[in-house]
Amino acid sequence: MQDTPFEVYGTVLASRLLIGTAQYSSPAVLAEAVKASGADVVTVSLRREAGKSRAGESFWNLVRDLGVKVLPNTAGCRSVAEAVTTAEMAREVFATDWIKLEVIGDDDLLQPDVFGLVEAAAVLSRAGFKVFPYTTEDLLVAEKLVGAGCEVLMPWGAPIGSGRGLNNVFGLQALRKHFPSVPLIVDAGIGTPAHAAAAMELGYDAVLLNTAIAKAGDPVMMARAFAHAIEAGRLGYCADPIPPREMAEPSTPQIGRAFSDLSKRA
Repeated sequence: MQDTPFEVYGTVLASRLLIGTAQYSSPAVLAEAVKASGADVVTVSLRREAGKSRAGESFWNLVRDLGVKVLPNTAGCRSVAEAVTTAEMAREVFATDWIKLEVIGDDDLLQPDVFGLVEAAAVLSRAGFKVFPYTTEDLLVAEKLVGAGCEVLMPWGAPIGSGRGLNNVFGLQALRKHFPSVPLIVDAGIGTPAHAAAAMELGYDAVLLNTAIAKAGDPVMMARAFAHAIEAGRLGYCADPIPPREMAEPSTPQIGRAFSDLSKRA
């Protein structure tokens, strides 16, 4: 299978790894991790801009200096109105119509409120936003999000920050098969490079993660590891891997195999 460019909303991205910018121990570590990851896109929460205190100004300058595309998010929003208002503010602050849409419905698992998500996606799409919805792997919800104007879907692998990897491989596979031409990005729950490679081997277009890099013992090294894992997983998928089998299949041909009949030597 020949690889195709990774394109979202008419923009071709060189990297299939998108990373968050929260929880890093220092701005310097964040900058080095982003560079090591090779990411073209970083997610940014509007809450960092801290209004009157301008506490987020130095952070924003740092992100701009990295030369990456910013994907603002509505992290922490728990209603349609809150998410829409945050998105509108983010468009003004960051001068982009891209928005990672989160409408959280559960405090323990930070699971998306899919009903509010679809409603907010429709409102924002009509207002000219290019919506990246953080959703579950539910096919019906995905259909409604696409119908609401979303040209990309971002199903979770597992709860945010859990590091559990891909909790529902069957569901993610079904989503991929159901939407063969829609860009799909696994978002949340990735803990190790192996998890990211597994997502790419399912045919997903990209992976978005934050905690697994930011909270690693060596974030820069981990960012580099994820970059390699994403590349390996994508190459593996495009190379058309062998299907799993119930029984063994010898890799050495049986015909023409050398043997000796020791019984004739007696």
